[in-house]
This record gives sequence, C-alpha cells and structure tokens, in this order.
Amino acid sequence: MLAENVPAWFEIPTRDLDRATRFYETLLGAELIREDTQMGKMAVFPARIPHVTGSLVQAEGYRPDAQGMVIYLNLREDLTQTLNRVEPAGGKVLMGKTELPDDMGFFAQFQDCEGNRVGLFSQT
Repeated sequence: MLAENVPAWFEIPTRDLDRATRFYETLLGAELIREDTQMGKMAVFPARIPHVTGSLVQAEGYRPDAQGMVIYLNLREDLTQTLNRVEPAGGKVLMGKTELPDDMGFFAQFQDCEGNRVGLFSQT
C-alpha cells in the first residue's frame, strides 16, 4: 500500500515532444520510451518497478509553465555532472547545486527546453 502523500506518477508538459525527448535523453543519459495514448503523445522516463516515474506529454490541455509545481528528478550521480549538460542541451540552470541541511543531500533547478522549471535531487 502506498503512503497517501507520495507521488505515483508525474507529467511534464511539452509543446514539441521530439525536442523535449532529446533534451531529457541528453540530460539524463537515458532513453525515454515513446507512447501514443488516448490523451496524446508521451515519452516515459525509464524506471524499475516500484519506483515512481512519469513522462513528457504533448496533448490538449498541457502547457509548459515555469510558474507551477516543481518536479524533482532523483539522480544517482553528483548533480554537477547533470547540471553541466543542461545548457548544451538547450535549457538554463536556475539554481546550482545546493546542499540541504542535516546531510539530506543536494538539489538544483533548471528550466528545460520547453520552459518548465524542473528540480534535481541527489544524495551526493
């Protein structure tokens, strides 16, 4: 049973799914899984069950926005490596690697190629 306040899925809006897919594949060094669904086109972030994952979405009613909720992607590597790939891939670093208190880890934020504000988290 899942805890009540734990995310189960996330969706990042896109205007150009191909461009956004290339951006995140370059940023994360992972191949996203393309799907056409009843609601629209998706590119799903790979993950092993039971881990939370989500997708990029190009569909009616989805609009990229830097002012809404921020999703944090959990990385297994030092954030610096990923942040160094943001701008060459077409994004912009908004907040560099920042240490959290009590050895909780590190976070950063960037704007993706679609205009979304997205966060990164890592223990190192």
